[in-house]
Amino acid sequence: MQYDARRLMETPIYGAAEVARYVRVPYQTLRYWIRENPLIELASLSPLRLSFMNLMECHMLSSMRSTYRISIPKVRASLATLARIHPHPHPLVDQPFETDQVDLFIRELGDEVINLCRSGQLALKEIIGVHLKRIEVDATGMYRFFPFIEERTAREPRSIMISPVISFGKPVISGTGISTAVIASRFHARESVDALAEEYGRPPREIEEAIRWESAATAA
Repeated sequence: MQYDARRLMETPIYGAAEVARYVRVPYQTLRYWIRENPLIELASLSPLRLSFMNLMECHMLSSMRSTYRISIPKVRASLATLARIHPHPHPLVDQPFETDQVDLFIRELGDEVINLCRSGQLALKEIIGVHLKRIEVDATGMYRFFPFIEERTAREPRSIMISPVISFGKPVISGTGISTAVIASRFHARESVDALAEEYGRPPREIEEAIRWESAATAA
């Protein structure tokens, strides 16, 4: 099937509340990032809708805030510096950042590390790797996002996938088109994990992860 990867990834398909659920941040926090004091360029302002690329940008913002405790003013300063040095349409996704849990950095050719919070000074670093590894890109340029289910750690399984070319950008079991929302709905209608696993031809562990993902998203 032929498709325009960039166009699909830029299509405004998500509401703010939906993105907040997927990246595990409070709705008001996400609204501050995208509306009241915007850090990213949204796919649509009226109505307020986010694209798949916006979703991944919010995922990276959540890593900077929740895991690495980088302040929003420093994120803003870093993005401004990066826009001057190396413009990117979606720098939070397209540009690998590094951090020492105080400032943000990028690595230049020759392995030089530039401090974006200090107008380009060289500095030491620690890689923001765990969150970036939840994002993959295929040969066509299409991104895939594997959100955290419960914990923001490297041990967290990549059981759930979000892609704009599968299930209209809704979460599915990785490697399939099976909707996690449908799985959870049927489970809460008292169908057993084993029965669902048999019907869909998937291991019970994957069915359990889909239910766990939907339960955590609802709680968030």
